[in-house]
Amino acid sequence: MRLVIIKPRCEEEKGALRLNKILQKSLDTAMPDEGGSRPETEQISTAEELKHRLGAPGQLRGRRILFAVSLGEWGMNLEMYAMIRCIRKNPRCMEHSIAGILTDGGCELYTKSAAAELVFAANLSGCLFIGQPLVEGTKSLQNFQVRATNLCLDLPAAYQESAKQLVRRLLEFRLPETGELRVLCLHASNYETSNTLSLWRLARNRLEGTCRIREIALGNGKVYDCQGCPYQTCLHYGQRSECFYGGAIVEEVYPAVEQCDVLLMLCPNYNDALGANLTAFINRLTALFRKRQFYDKYLFSIIVSGYSGGDILARQLISSLNMNKTFILPGNFAWIETANAPGSALELEGIEERAAEFAERILQRQG
Repeated sequence: MRLVIIKPRCEEEKGALRLNKILQKSLDTAMPDEGGSRPETEQISTAEELKHRLGAPGQLRGRRILFAVSLGEWGMNLEMYAMIRCIRKNPRCMEHSIAGILTDGGCELYTKSAAAELVFAANLSGCLFIGQPLVEGTKSLQNFQVRATNLCLDLPAAYQESAKQLVRRLLEFRLPETGELRVLCLHASNYETSNTLSLWRLARNRLEGTCRIREIALGNGKVYDCQGCPYQTCLHYGQRSECFYGGAIVEEVYPAVEQCDVLLMLCPNYNDALGANLTAFINRLTALFRKRQFYDKYLFSIIVSGYSGGDILARQLISSLNMNKTFILPGNFAWIETANAPGSALELEGIEERAAEFAERILQRQG
């Protein structure tokens, strides 16, 4: 299988050495069990090269793509941002492509935030990201401490193993096969005042009869946030699909998450952050995650801002549910609008057409 590597040139050549080594060894060793050779690759290193590729119709559509970004000592790769600009200028340029991402930094910060920004840009252009698509190396590699302990490896070896497994998962990824599509919609809003729920109603009308839909409201004090139980306690309860704190999350939400094919998050934006109950749900999902991962489930979202900042919430969902909790991120996963007064979302020009397009994306689940 041919793999496109988008590796923005790093101004700090010394800072790129570790990523180069990790990447090359991962490509050399990713497929040994199948007796396969090193995957055939092509590399794009500059925004100008990317622009040239995107100028030819379909060049980066339907491809396997690995983004590999060295951020240097100060967490900044200017070529990456030039590439993001190029991607934003070419909507749909990566439709039906499937991707993962490696980021390597020369400090303890920015590896995940930079990855989330790049993933969001590519996703808006139709690119699907596999569950847990990110492997990040901070300067100290302390973010691999738990994995190193579990694998009985030192930190650099744990980093290398994680990168190798990412390449393998990317090359082997197949879209999950489902029967009748099961959609779980989670929200903490009020139908009388919520623009987010108004948009969901438009989309739901187009989904009715084509899939099974379950809607759960997390409001009215039904959800307690995670209190950070010790790992073994969380693992113990998670193996039974339970949580120490019980309540609606365990009794209603956990079973619904296990049964669904698509998780749809309805996210009004009030203060450039996910609402408290939705955040609590994500935090409490950790106990269930101890029992089973979500590599076979898709993440979608409807985000409505009163003023601006919908992209901030989208990146929060990418970081928490795609990068951490392993949900697949299908192309154009988020429907983002701006509407302030109650009911004003329904008055936006072209809103019916966008609702129909979003519903179709859920049914197709890619691009």
